[in-house]
Amino acid sequence: MFTTTELAQVLFATALQPSDRLTPVQIREAVNERLCACGGDPAWCAAYVAQEAGDHPETYVRRMRWALGAVAGADTLAAA
Repeated sequence: MFTTTELAQVLFATALQPSDRLTPVQIREAVNERLCACGGDPAWCAAYVAQEAGDHPETYVRRMRWALGAVAGADTLAAA
C-alpha cells in the first residue's frame, strides 16, 4: 500500500495537468500506468519530483499541491 505522498509523487511525474479536469478514475488510471512504467517502485517518481523541485521551484509547489489534492480526492471517492 502506498502513502498519499507517494501516490502524489507518481501523479506529479505524469504528463497530466491541473487544468485537465480529471475524474478520480482518470487519476487512478494515470497513477497505475506510471507505477507500472516504473516497475511498481515509486522511488523513481520521488527522484523525478526532487529534481523538478530543484530545477523549477516556482512551479513545483503548485503542482505538488494539486497532485496531493487530486490523489486524496480520488482516494476518498474510491472509498465511498
